[in-house]
Amino acid sequence: MGADPAAAPRIFIVSGPGGVGKGTIVNALVERDPRLWLSRSWTTREQRQGERDTAYVFTDRESFERRIAADGFLEWTNFLGNYYGTPTPDPVMGRDVVLEIEVDGARQVKSLHPEAILIFVLPPSRDEQERRLRGRGDAPDKVSQRLQKALDEEPVGMAIANHVVINDDLERTVCEMMEIIGRHRGAA
Repeated sequence: MGADPAAAPRIFIVSGPGGVGKGTIVNALVERDPRLWLSRSWTTREQRQGERDTAYVFTDRESFERRIAADGFLEWTNFLGNYYGTPTPDPVMGRDVVLEIEVDGARQVKSLHPEAILIFVLPPSRDEQERRLRGRGDAPDKVSQRLQKALDEEPVGMAIANHVVINDDLERTVCEMMEIIGRHRGAA
């Protein structure tokens, strides 16, 4: 990412279990902060009803596996039967990278880039998380799987996180995360 560490883009990771609002939060951060560049993840899962085309690069297993073989991902995982991965970033000069990724991916990125800042997002309650998962159109069996997976992911994510944020109010959460990003930029 460049010889001068002061000029190197920072990596901000937004992670958390399904249904905490990662995508909504990251979209708001990128919209408000022109110095953030979102590395759009790839997935082999089906696009949800009403989901934006820009939420992921939706691809097939064969294309994803070819990219794995070519060492084209910063991180990737098989999550509930589908691949998810972050392409090796090629950010715009002068912008920091923001990654919206699952806990396993966050752990992989932190091991490769220990200086990356991980902001782990939690739901205000398990009931609210379930409501959000259902509201976005997840099938009932996927809702149950994601809720169960959250019980495993949360202790891991909280242990490796630089910051933990509870998304109980979107505006407050985004403002808190903007402050966290600003503090880390000021510390450089």
